[in-house]
Amino acid sequence: MNTPEIVKTDPWLAPFEGAINNRISHYHHTKTQLEQYFDTLDNLASAYKYFGVQNDDDEQVYREWAPNAEEVYLVGAFCNWEKNNDYKFTPLSNGVWELRLKERKLKHGDLFKLHIFWEGGDGMRLPAYARRVIQDEVTKGFDAQLWMPRDNFTWTDDKFKPSVTPLLIYEAHIGMSSEKEEVSSFIDFKNNILPRIVKAGYNCIQFMAIQEHPYYGSFGYHVSNFFAVSSRFGTPEELKELINEAHNHGITVIMDIVHSHAVKNELEGIAKLDGTSYQYFHDGGKGDHPAWDSKCFNYGKNEVMQFLLSNCKFWLEEFHFDGYRFDGVTSMLYTHHGLEYSFSSYGDYYNGTEDIDAMTYLTLANEIIHQVKPEAITVAEDMSGLPGLAAPIKDGGIGFDYRLSMGVPDFWIKLIKEHSDENWNVAQIFHELSQHRAGEKVVSYAESHDQALVGDKTILFRLVDKEMYDKMDLASQSLIIDRGIALHKMIRLATMTTSSGGYLNFMGNEFGHPEWIDFPREGNNWSFKHARRQWNLMDHKDLKFQWLSNFDKAMIDLANKAFSVPDEPCYSVMANEVDQVMCYKRGNYYMIFNFSPSNSYTDYGISVEPGKYNVVLSSDNKNFGGYGNIDEDYLHLAEKVPFQDNHYQIKLYIPSRTAMVLKHSAPKRVY
Repeated sequence: MNTPEIVKTDPWLAPFEGAINNRISHYHHTKTQLEQYFDTLDNLASAYKYFGVQNDDDEQVYREWAPNAEEVYLVGAFCNWEKNNDYKFTPLSNGVWELRLKERKLKHGDLFKLHIFWEGGDGMRLPAYARRVIQDEVTKGFDAQLWMPRDNFTWTDDKFKPSVTPLLIYEAHIGMSSEKEEVSSFIDFKNNILPRIVKAGYNCIQFMAIQEHPYYGSFGYHVSNFFAVSSRFGTPEELKELINEAHNHGITVIMDIVHSHAVKNELEGIAKLDGTSYQYFHDGGKGDHPAWDSKCFNYGKNEVMQFLLSNCKFWLEEFHFDGYRFDGVTSMLYTHHGLEYSFSSYGDYYNGTEDIDAMTYLTLANEIIHQVKPEAITVAEDMSGLPGLAAPIKDGGIGFDYRLSMGVPDFWIKLIKEHSDENWNVAQIFHELSQHRAGEKVVSYAESHDQALVGDKTILFRLVDKEMYDKMDLASQSLIIDRGIALHKMIRLATMTTSSGGYLNFMGNEFGHPEWIDFPREGNNWSFKHARRQWNLMDHKDLKFQWLSNFDKAMIDLANKAFSVPDEPCYSVMANEVDQVMCYKRGNYYMIFNFSPSNSYTDYGISVEPGKYNVVLSSDNKNFGGYGNIDEDYLHLAEKVPFQDNHYQIKLYIPSRTAMVLKHSAPKRVY
């Protein structure tokens, strides 16, 4: 086999070329086998059109894969929830069961389950391909619900094409998006939150918790029903209405898709659907995730491959999603799930612990996603940094478009917790933020939902702590608040301007949302107090939260104008560790930061190219809570440095704890 392109471009991978070629060969072999059996990958990924409930001409057809089953019955109110031979499935080949109904067809809204019998036992189960699952308010149990409304939803987004250069993600959770202490809805989000996102300038929404999950507090990561829209937030049509509206505003919509594991629940999910623990998952201990209390898929099974690849196609076609952020990719890539692993050298990626079946699944998932929707976006949530994860399949990569830069928020939290800002090392900051593999697109972020969960703190809350409660009004004076707001702006600007293709913000963090996220649970007396967003804080004209919101809007607008090329190199111009001043450039833009808490600098020389420079963003602007000490109307002219040929500089006033972005205009060439 020829040397893969990812090895040619990264010499550090040369010792592991054999392992990489084994992975690539396994992918090609698996793909060939699947295509021989299913004819095409598209047929394989169309299983949702075969399994579950289908209307076939004048009859309803129900199909389920349950290879260990001996008998299967459809049960519901129509048969007093008891097995009835009129609703008995017939076995087909390869463990597939089928029921055809002509006279006794279920109606839209009917509740049902499967009663499955196996050797030595039986159980009530929900269909694996159920499109809708609802919870009984009294019993708290879950039932499948036939969802075939008479009137199909009419899409009006046929002209929409994702335009995400750069990719600016607004990470959102429907249920906690309202100010009210309740579970919010798709309709409420469309009417009240979507306009905020449009105004904020983000070009992509990433929705969490869309797939049905029995425990609300899992944040949607313990999925039970992979093809069902979470009924907590509304109906499938209401989700379509929300996505359609976002598209009509020019906003791309992706979803968190959870294929790394599944909830253990047997009555609500697919665990032991046919009485075995190994139907969809690994048998024995390998099938149990040691940290997540969940089940691990067996990606080496054709039927599991069919189930998950079909799930990828389903959400793209049925709901017009524009792609996915794949959750828990590190857990999939390695048999040790990345637990207690430092990934400190390339040898940690290829040491025999990689799960080659999972790697093949992820490669096929990226392939089928981009076949169904060529402009689709896939983002890998991976903390290991596996080389080639976000490289094209043709180059020997796994095919993701982006990876999440998960080390960046960890770096910021560690820096804030362990070092006073007068000791922050600007060279280290630039290095940590700008280290991206050549040609790899990365989504950077200072904080996501993870950093705001109960037991943790958002960046602003770490910086200002209890002062947030009574010093955020405009009338109050607080050095702690001043420091926190200044650093919050600088941290976010540095993260965004060093990113390599994408930037992410979690809902509410743009204005420094206070406190933490804590879903209703027994430990907090089932309170919704911290499972919501306090938009009134941002809207209140007498509070300082508006400053952070205003700055975020300006920063995102700048990103849309300035960093339209994802792989625009980021060059260090200077990093003066004593002065705590750093400067770097991308294209025609220079980013200048003074992290010193006490020292402002006059006539500070910055090496530049010949030409003119004007300030396009200043964190010191009064509209952002600054002091207005930077003259944003002043045009800076590059001057020759004495006794140094062809060296130019501009001299700036750089107040303490401020950042600014300057745009370079080259001088006209004289012939």
